[in-house]
Amino acid sequence: MVETVERARVAMRDRRRLQHVALNVAKFVNMRSDRVLRSDVIGSDIIGIDGMGIVLALRLFGVPVKERVAGIDLFWELLSICARDGFRPFLLGATPDVLNRAANAIAEHFPSIQIAGLRDGYFRPEEEPDVVAEIIDSKADCLFIAMPTPRKERFLSAYRDRLGVPFIMGIGGSLDVIGGDVRRAPQIMQSMGLEWLYRVYQEPRRMWWRYAKTNTLFAGMLIRGMLNQYAVGPRRLSRSG
Repeated sequence: MVETVERARVAMRDRRRLQHVALNVAKFVNMRSDRVLRSDVIGSDIIGIDGMGIVLALRLFGVPVKERVAGIDLFWELLSICARDGFRPFLLGATPDVLNRAANAIAEHFPSIQIAGLRDGYFRPEEEPDVVAEIIDSKADCLFIAMPTPRKERFLSAYRDRLGVPFIMGIGGSLDVIGGDVRRAPQIMQSMGLEWLYRVYQEPRRMWWRYAKTNTLFAGMLIRGMLNQYAVGPRRLSRSG
């Protein structure tokens, strides 16, 4: 968290573009079939781990991981930096009502913050040039995008180089949580990596199939990876022997 926040702060200070993407199990699985999503993740400057499934899988294969950095926690830390150092965020996405409630909650918590602009995510394709112009004219120091995958990735693929915003980050459903429309999982469930289960509890009709599908596919990928690793190990041992 500390390292990511500092890199974002320096990018905003020096006005050098830095794109952050949060990686969870669903996104990792969908990258295999969605070329735009894969390109967005691989092409980002920082790939943050926003899912305990990814953390545990990496550790299983011997890759050192310091900690999980949840997107909403990083978003809140960066808002604190904006309020402290005078950086101006632009919030893009969610419904108009959710966006306004979240913006009011942010302004109430950080009285000194200056929000560069607000735009809901329910704009038509032909309105995209106006949205891009609004972001450019705002001269924002950071852009937080609360649009669903893959719409967010396609928007950035088309306009990222024109926006002129130093720090760019997708924040998923963070505005729904901050605006009070969605409750976040209790801390104990967060620490156990069970936030997904709490989402299913809150929105069973919408979420259960998504998580059942992606978690099953991810488990299959892990099993194949472990079998491949086991197969490579004995071969290397026999060659060295």
